Amino acid sequence: MNRKALQIAQKELARAIKSMRAAETLLEHELNEDAVSRAYYAVLHASKAALATIDLYPDSHQSVRRMFGLHLIKTNLIEREYATILTAEQEDRELSDYNINISIEKDRADRRVGDARKFVERIEKYLEAFESVNKHRGQ
Repeated sequence: MNRKALQIAQKELARAIKSMRAAETLLEHELNEDAVSRAYYAVLHASKAALATIDLYPDSHQSVRRMFGLHLIKTNLIEREYATILTAEQEDRELSDYNINISIEKDRADRRVGDARKFVERIEKYLEAFESVNKHRGQ
């Protein structure tokens, strides 16, 4: 991974971690819809961090999902369950942000925030392993 890709991956991961903290804070205050939205953005930024390691920089939400599946899941770099989390997070974020007739229940918000935490932690491990391999290769 080149230096630019590494910097982008690190910035995306930092943004993911901040969004994760925001989701957890919102959930503590029973702001479920906003917690779900921030949980999705944690997953989105973590996905973009992982994609940066292979020099992919998607510019839309749909592109992130598609590229994550094609380049990280289908190549077995990341387990399939994380594609499922990405999809569920995006769907619930759209409901919580755009559908005023839907109220996100606490258990659903808990699940989305918990899944987002798991996702971000998995991408952190992926980036650590990726950086370690590249250091050994002298890149």
